[in-house]
Amino acid sequence: MARSYRPRIYLAGPEVFLPNARTVGAEKCRLAADAGLEGAFPLDAQLHLDTLPPGEQARRISRANEDLMRSCAGLIANLTPFRGVSMDAGTAFEVGFMQALGRPLAGYTNVAAGYTERARTYRARGPAAMDSDRADLEIEDFGLAENLMIEVAIWSSGGRVVRREVVPGMELTDTAGFAQCLADMAERLARA
Repeated sequence: MARSYRPRIYLAGPEVFLPNARTVGAEKCRLAADAGLEGAFPLDAQLHLDTLPPGEQARRISRANEDLMRSCAGLIANLTPFRGVSMDAGTAFEVGFMQALGRPLAGYTNVAAGYTERARTYRARGPAAMDSDRADLEIEDFGLAENLMIEVAIWSSGGRVVRREVVPGMELTDTAGFAQCLADMAERLARA
């Protein structure tokens, strides 16, 4: 029996930093397959970097991920705050990269509080080392889950941002919001 076509989806997010990143990526790819999609996880490329200097390692990882994104029909991004108030910076780049390619986007966050609430809470704790935030600087207040450029890019592509609150400690591994994005993406690509 011939294998049916499964649109390839880039799975962006900070999960690549987890100690069990490959296992988490494999599970997300399995869930994508269950939804009729092929998941492409950033760590899928088999790069041999051990003997290279750090700058060359970084360049090759960046190039491999950009090539992987170009091979994908769309992107699902984990927008859950990571190392601060906002989403992972690399994931933000990947959202913009795919938006520039005109590919459909979807996103989810496992922290239901919006960007404005998170920023105000962060600021209320007092000045943080190595952060240039100050009380006289505006905080973006559009009721969004993330910076307006991210959320508007997702909307403009026909997608949405799924917001959920999960059990503390499960923010980077809970997949219910991801599953909603998979269902949405599968339906959108089936209509295309």
